[in-house]
Amino acid sequence: MHQRLAHDLDDMPALLQATRDYATRVLSGLAERPVAPTPAAVVPVSLPVGGAGTAGALAEFQHRWAPGFSGSAGPRYLGFVTGGATPAALAGDWLTAAFDQNVSNRAGSTAAALEDETVSWLRDMFGLGPDHAGAFVSGATMSNLTGLAIAREWAGERLGVSVARQGLAALGEIPVLSGAAHSSVHKALSVLGMGRESLRPVRTLPGREAVDVAALAEALAARDGRPAIVVANAGTVNTVDFDDLRAILALRAEYPFWLHVDAAFGGFAALSPEHAHLVDGLGEADSVCVDLHKWLNVPYDSAVQFTRRRDLQVAVFQNTAAYLPAITGEPDHCHLTPENSRRLRALAAWFTLAAYGVDGHAEIVARTVAAAHRLGERLSTLPGVELLSPVRLNVVCFAVPGDVPTVLRAVADSGEAFLTPTVLHGRPALRAAFSNWRTAEADADRVVEALRKAL
Repeated sequence: MHQRLAHDLDDMPALLQATRDYATRVLSGLAERPVAPTPAAVVPVSLPVGGAGTAGALAEFQHRWAPGFSGSAGPRYLGFVTGGATPAALAGDWLTAAFDQNVSNRAGSTAAALEDETVSWLRDMFGLGPDHAGAFVSGATMSNLTGLAIAREWAGERLGVSVARQGLAALGEIPVLSGAAHSSVHKALSVLGMGRESLRPVRTLPGREAVDVAALAEALAARDGRPAIVVANAGTVNTVDFDDLRAILALRAEYPFWLHVDAAFGGFAALSPEHAHLVDGLGEADSVCVDLHKWLNVPYDSAVQFTRRRDLQVAVFQNTAAYLPAITGEPDHCHLTPENSRRLRALAAWFTLAAYGVDGHAEIVARTVAAAHRLGERLSTLPGVELLSPVRLNVVCFAVPGDVPTVLRAVADSGEAFLTPTVLHGRPALRAAFSNWRTAEADADRVVEALRKAL
C-alpha cells in the first residue's frame, strides 16, 4: 500500500476528527460568513506526485481554496433557489460517503429499500397517490429529463411504436406545450433528441407566468386527436406562479396528453395550509419533478422524480446485460434513471425527514415564506424600487433604479447577501429566493439595508 495511504488508514480517527473540527468551525461561522463576494484568483499548482496525505491536503484546502468559497449554505444566499443542509441531512450525507453504497441494484444491501421508503415518504408529503412510483436523481434538470423521457415513450405507445426500441424517427414530431417552461425543459428536450423547438410556448395570463388554459385548449384542439405533452408549472422561477392544474386536468376529457408537472420547489406549497391549494391536482399528474436540495434543505445534489407509468419508465431506462439481474418484481434502480451506478442520495433526505418530520419542514416553509413577504414589504422603503409581482410564496422579484449588474455586484461585495438577475415582462430585475432553513425575517431586514447602501 502507498505509504501515505497506509499512514492515513492508521491515523483515520484523528484525521476524521480534524476534519470534523474544521467543518464545525465553518458551520459555526456560516451566518456571518461573507455570502458571495468576488473571490481572489487562486494560482494553480502542478499535479502532486507523492501527495501530502490527508492532513496536508486539508491544510492546503484551508489555505488556498476555502477563503474563496461562498456562504451558499447560509441564510442570506438568495440567488437561484438555494437551500442549505439541516443538521440531520448533513449527518446523513456524511454517512452516505462513509457507507459508500451503490444503489444501482438491490443485491446485498438494504440501501435500495431505504430509497424506496424515502420516496414513499416524499410521495405522501406532496400529496401524490399510491400509484406514483419514483426514484432519486441529481436535480430538477434530470428529474424533468426523466419525466419527459417517459412522456416521449407514452406518446409512442399512443401511436403504436416504441421510441426506446425504434428511435425518434418512428415517433415523428410531438409538441411539448407549456406557458413558462423552466430552462431545464429546453435542455432536456435537446438531450432527448426531441429538440428545443418542440417546446411550443402557450399564451400566459395577462401580467402572469401562469398558462392561459383556454389557449392551451386551443393548442390541444389543433392536434386533432394526436398526442401531445403538456408541461405545467407548480412554481415558476421568477414569480412562483402556478398553473391551474385542475383546469388543465379537466382538458383530458377531450384531448390526449401527458401531464408533466415541474414542481421543483413549488411542490413544497403542499406543506403550507395557506398555499396547499396551489398544488391541488398534483396527485393526478403523469409525472412530477421535485428538487430536494432546494426547500428540503439536503446537500447537493438531490431531487426526486415521480411517475404513474413505471412500466414505461423501465422500457426507457432498462439496462440489461449478462452480469446484471433480470428485471423481475420491483425493478433495480439502474432500470429507472439515466444513471447505472448511483450514490445513495436518499440517505440525507431520509435523515432529515426522520429527524424533523412533516411538521419541521412545514415550519421551514412557513418561516422562509414570511421572510420573503418581509422583504417584499420593506422594499417599499427604498426609493425607486418596484415590486414586479406579488410575493406569492418564497421569491421576491423587483426592479431597481440604475444598472442591475452594478447593484448586484455592490450587494455581493458587501458580503451581506447574494441575489441573482432576471428579466420579467421585458424589464431587467432582481430576484431573491428564500429557501434556506436558517433564514429568518431579520435576514430580510439585512438584505434591505444592503440594497439601500448599494442604490
